[in-house]
Amino acid sequence: MKRLKCSVLSGLILSAIAVFATTSSAFGDDDNVLKKNQKPEFIASTVPANGDVNPYGVWRVPRSVGNLQEGDILVSNFNNSVPPSGQQGTGSTIVAVSPQGGVSLFAQIDASKLPGPCPGGVGLTTALAVLKTGWVIVGSLPTTDGTSATAQAGCLIVLDAWGNPVETFYGSLINGPWDMAAVDGDEQAHLFVTNVLNGTVAASPNSSVPGNVVNQGTVVRIDLGASQKQMPWIESMTVIGSGFEERTDPAALVLGPTGVGLSPSCEGGDREDCRTVFGDDGGRVLYISDTLQNRIQAIPHALDRTTSAGEGVTFSWGGSLNAPLGLIVSEGGHVLTVNGNDGFITEINRQGNQIAKLLLDNTGSPAGTGALFGLAFNSDGKIVFVDDVANTLNVIQ
Repeated sequence: MKRLKCSVLSGLILSAIAVFATTSSAFGDDDNVLKKNQKPEFIASTVPANGDVNPYGVWRVPRSVGNLQEGDILVSNFNNSVPPSGQQGTGSTIVAVSPQGGVSLFAQIDASKLPGPCPGGVGLTTALAVLKTGWVIVGSLPTTDGTSATAQAGCLIVLDAWGNPVETFYGSLINGPWDMAAVDGDEQAHLFVTNVLNGTVAASPNSSVPGNVVNQGTVVRIDLGASQKQMPWIESMTVIGSGFEERTDPAALVLGPTGVGLSPSCEGGDREDCRTVFGDDGGRVLYISDTLQNRIQAIPHALDRTTSAGEGVTFSWGGSLNAPLGLIVSEGGHVLTVNGNDGFITEINRQGNQIAKLLLDNTGSPAGTGALFGLAFNSDGKIVFVDDVANTLNVIQ
């Protein structure tokens, strides 16, 4: 996401930052992630040698294999280096950031050398995941000039543990893959992909103004066979969410359903942590940032449902939410999401109550607009997040 009006930034504004509690018990729950006196700290720049900017996707490497090192954070870049702030939908790089702040190039993807179709080419989005078997999957929503007028369906690109593209997933159900959650084991993986190009470009031919809203955004579950020795293969694809608002946008390229995250599993953990307002029968809930409706939606039984839940059930809305984008779920079942319009992160407990918020970036005008997107938990259980304007990876200490 780019800002239409902002000053030149060199980093985060770290002063006068505090957590705001929306309930009196905000810090009485051991499951709370946001704590008093926390602040964001710089880890590393995410700009590789080719100058790609606008970091979007964030994922912690679960196991060491090939060039992947357990505990490193992978970051995908959405923009190239064309001045003044890069063209959206043209970024081609994934960088690896070590816990100590060392940065290396994991992959630079050449659209002309992809091993399969990817309509429109390469523009790496927030849809980024690393499977335990060592395969990396990243979404592409490409443009030719950084505007929504040239946006095309894209694909999911599968890379091996050395950063080489080995296959693509594409087709009618994959149309502008914008964000992604994943859960996997040694033999199977499940991807949950939000798609934001279903009818958006056709409804809005003028990319210089906000587009017309269409209610065609989707969440697709892709069930994969997985093996360390064999490339992932698609076993089935199911639309489990549909009817989400989406539209083109001159600053953000496109807006629609974005961050996704699964409630904790009941297997091998505290049963209380997997309890949700939708029951404790073991069915995992998928939470979705519904950006244009300024709410968090929930789809129960996301792993095994065979039909679409439509827009799902509203889990939390309004309050400190302000165009929620990236989203993760803690081991204790709390949802954490970052705002696209004001630089805050919000924590929501299992009951859907917004219990705390923390300012991560107050630069620019309006303050914090367009700065936040992807986030993840690092190996220490701390939240790491990208700042799209400063082009950095940061941690909440």
